[in-house]
Amino acid sequence: MARYTGPKTKVSRRYGVLISGSPKALERKAYPPGQHGPKGTRRKQSDYATALAEKQKLRHQYGVLERQFRRYFEIASRRRGVTGEILLQLLETRLDNVVQKMGFSKTLRGARQMVGHGHVTVNGRKTNISSMNLKPGDVVAIKTKDKSQRLAKRGVELTQIATVPDWLLVDKDNLTGSVVRIPSRQEINPIVNEQLVVELYAR
Repeated sequence: MARYTGPKTKVSRRYGVLISGSPKALERKAYPPGQHGPKGTRRKQSDYATALAEKQKLRHQYGVLERQFRRYFEIASRRRGVTGEILLQLLETRLDNVVQKMGFSKTLRGARQMVGHGHVTVNGRKTNISSMNLKPGDVVAIKTKDKSQRLAKRGVELTQIATVPDWLLVDKDNLTGSVVRIPSRQEINPIVNEQLVVELYAR
């Protein structure tokens, strides 16, 4: 499937917030990318442009394409509750994101690759669908094959200082974990104003 493969820090610089890439790189170049360099200024945006930027930031944060993102919004809008929060929950409980949050991979791209290459099981079944949404009680485990174990153990070493969210339960010694509950908005702590995204699609 198509995905963004360009410079990660450039995306963060475009929107003025760390989405992916190195925070140090963003600090060194805390201005938008482009030919004007440091002299370039962020022009005042219209309400539409602001809402569009919020949507793009959310898309890049979870690495989903426009069609996929719209599908998540349509699912969220059909469910009871606050549409924006449900949208965030759908994105946060994607399998690739959960694998990263559990510490089995340092990056979302790495987690997606692990799932895509069949190194991960859900409830004992092999899956290569990184967009699978998990629900409370689902158990995620790394396959017992040597290559799978090495990849995950390397991820655990690189994410030792990272805190596992309370809505996940992880056994890093056995490379398994489970979803305890669906995270709240406060636990997700989004980098965007999701209500602007909802208003954008409601236009």
